Amino acid sequence: MIRHIVFFSAKRREDIEAIRTGLSRLGAIPHSSRFEVSLNTKVDPLSDEVDVVVYAEFADAEALAAYKADPIYAEATRQVRPLRELRYSADIVAQSG
Repeated sequence: MIRHIVFFSAKRREDIEAIRTGLSRLGAIPHSSRFEVSLNTKVDPLSDEVDVVVYAEFADAEALAAYKADPIYAEATRQVRPLRELRYSADIVAQSG
């Protein structure tokens, strides 16, 4: 399983909800086994610049690639990109055990 985790910060505070809404559209793409978009609770003062987090799980690299190739992904990216300041992404293979 691959865990796909992406952190976003907004250019302007008033755009945070628009970013969350735009990214939530990605949940309509059928290739993930789990998909969440959440606002950062900002309880850790060392990471309070992150506003929105996307967390998704995929069976394998092919499912992740199919997710990123979906037209909804391209639409959401076009919608969110102008609103965001930072985007950090990590794809990790989950360890069994």
